Amino acid sequence: MRNVEQIYINGEFIEPRGTERLDLINPATEEKIGSVRLGNAEDVAAAVKAGKKAFPELAQTSKAERVDMLLSLRDAVTANPEELIDAMTEEYGAPSYFTAFSVQNTASVFEVMAETVENYDFDRTAGRSAIRMLPRGVLAAITPWNSNFGFIATKLAHAIGSGSPLVIKPAEQSAIQTEVLVKRLHKAGLPAGVLNVVNGTGPVVGAAITSNPDVATISFTGSTQAAKIIQRAAIDGMKRVILELGGKAPTVLLPDAELDKAIPIALMSGFANSGQACVAGTRILAPRSRMAEICEKLKIETEKLRVGDPRDPEVRIGPLASQAQWERIQSYIRLGLDEGAVLLTGGEGRPEGLERGWFARPTIFTNVTNNMRVAREEIFGPVLCVLSYEDENEAVEIANDSDYGLQAYVLGIDADRATRLAERLIAGRVVVNGAPHDPRAPFGGFKQSGIGREIGAFGLDGLLEPRAVLTP
Repeated sequence: MRNVEQIYINGEFIEPRGTERLDLINPATEEKIGSVRLGNAEDVAAAVKAGKKAFPELAQTSKAERVDMLLSLRDAVTANPEELIDAMTEEYGAPSYFTAFSVQNTASVFEVMAETVENYDFDRTAGRSAIRMLPRGVLAAITPWNSNFGFIATKLAHAIGSGSPLVIKPAEQSAIQTEVLVKRLHKAGLPAGVLNVVNGTGPVVGAAITSNPDVATISFTGSTQAAKIIQRAAIDGMKRVILELGGKAPTVLLPDAELDKAIPIALMSGFANSGQACVAGTRILAPRSRMAEICEKLKIETEKLRVGDPRDPEVRIGPLASQAQWERIQSYIRLGLDEGAVLLTGGEGRPEGLERGWFARPTIFTNVTNNMRVAREEIFGPVLCVLSYEDENEAVEIANDSDYGLQAYVLGIDADRATRLAERLIAGRVVVNGAPHDPRAPFGGFKQSGIGREIGAFGLDGLLEPRAVLTP
């Protein structure tokens, strides 16, 4: 049993003033593994005050000083990856391939930002004026539970890269993971007040962060619905918002796709992280002329995927994060059937042989049209839809007919043809033929998938403000 009793403010681990507690549950066993004491609005005020105090000195740091901080954070993360992996496995239940990637990505975020800072033009010239890109003030961040380490690292890397102190509210359900990571980050020796972490709920801690007058910028990763609340709250203080939100990514199988290669890629794009990913390729667009063989291959390959104990290296789909998340997925499976979609594989309930844990059956619907809710709403679990198209123009039309535009996927033998189609898709990132993760590519979305970008110079741009000095 692990009880998280402290928050992190001004370089110290302290007891929060809040007294409310939240149980922490292992989603693979449904057993209580600990609890977290949650912060409140007073804790947020103290954290913002610490950040505000740290701001003047941090804003004046040189490129070299920021790079040193970022590389120290990278080294703190890589010192003992197994400790981070164990915490993420127990508290979140992600399969081993995803936890290993998550820890590696957490370290690479700091390294990429160090590289970005070295090459970023903080000082520029426009006409006869001297331009300097300056940090705006305290950065506040709110992050979700589906990749806790990576989200915390991303917000912190951008804060330091821009010269902004950070106050962050991580997902309260991820408190054990947060504690393990923050203790690592503390060892990097950041100046007091540069990083401040307050566990708490959105209605209490999140609301206090977004309404605090000394917060200049809010960076939020999570649902589109929650982002709308944050945006409204930010208006009065004229705060800048950077929002990385939901997705309903299309995976376009081109007519020349080699199914033995393309179908496994399409399934892992949809089912990665147990389907709990904003970038999940949950709409599979298939040419009508090959629909029968594509559906047959999808069914065969899906039923090969192992669901179960996330510690098993052969498992590809672990438990959902919570009972509430599991019930949400079940309701969407029922909804798909009610809407007239046909179940290709999967369905309601747990997979056979798994009586405990929030495990869902990997599910695929066919006979889906793009006006069905299961094709339009972000389900955030292992549920995919197959939609048919006649030609590439219709494929593009269906793919772009979405409220979201975060990520998309294209699969086909002819790489040039696949790339040409990718260039027609409205999405922040388009992955062609299973291209590997690029830690330097900007990340963010169009439409209701967000505002602004993270990663590299694109990420720094949103946290900096140009000041022009005009001289005779």
